[in-house]
Amino acid sequence: MEHLNYSFESGFILLGFTSDSRMEMILFTAFLIIYISIIVGNTFILAVIRLSPQLQTPMYFFLSNLSFLDICYSTIIVPKMLEIFLSQKKTISFAGCASQMYLSLSLGETECILLTIMAIDRYVAICNPLRYMTIMNSAVCIRLAVGTWISGFLLSVSHVAFTLQLPLCGHNQINHFLCEVPAVLRLACSDVSLISVVVFVVGIIILMIPIVLILVSYTQIITSILRISTASGRYKAFSTCASHIIVVTLFYGTAMYIYMKPISNDSQESDTIVTVAYTVITPMVNPIIYTLRNKEVKGAMRKSAQHVFFHTK
Repeated sequence: MEHLNYSFESGFILLGFTSDSRMEMILFTAFLIIYISIIVGNTFILAVIRLSPQLQTPMYFFLSNLSFLDICYSTIIVPKMLEIFLSQKKTISFAGCASQMYLSLSLGETECILLTIMAIDRYVAICNPLRYMTIMNSAVCIRLAVGTWISGFLLSVSHVAFTLQLPLCGHNQINHFLCEVPAVLRLACSDVSLISVVVFVVGIIILMIPIVLILVSYTQIITSILRISTASGRYKAFSTCASHIIVVTLFYGTAMYIYMKPISNDSQESDTIVTVAYTVITPMVNPIIYTLRNKEVKGAMRKSAQHVFFHTK
């Protein structure tokens, strides 16, 4: 097949979800509302944690990192998606595609590691409550957070470097709403077995190893919870973990579907829909999950609202 090396210079065409203009307007409205919800919800979480003395703990430090990460993650993806819905050409430059691929993958991998750190934090809090603040002191938390962000941005380099050096053939149309590694790899006309192995190996490092650590942490947590003598004590301990379990299940379940299976043209439509779950839906529901199920956050929200009310009277 003919190699289309010039497509690197001319850019790519993102086909998105549909070519129906009416449906695109409906999707534009829906995703605009979702994006606004992501920004408002996660900014609100950041503000409540920052302004509430009772939330100055390791758990909420990592939650604030998650909220900031979700704002960045959605901003890398959704604005371009909205532009595609309104545009006739639906193009993205090579530099724009490479940047979106690297940043979205880096932030996604950072979230994988961060969710693992949050599970370990819950393990220490429940299984070693007397030593919790000693083990998870502020210096340790800062190092873990910085290491998480650096690791995410370093580990994604191999994915993107291997993907962008492959020659393209046939066309430069990406059947997706963003430049994601599996979607771009489908354009390659050379053997992608090596990059497929790289994607799989890095997928094991980023997805499977954290999942194992999370499962081990929660196995120990559940064992400790069952030893608590009172039902109210067991409920309180479990409630602090329930929100995190929901987020982990949603994020890891969909991400593993995309990155832990062979690259195939047969599943492009389903891949597009599943990708929405961990790139757009998860950042939107994280603030809802953590606020609706967390008494401390709701209490801090009430105090903040009362503080604002009395100071504006």
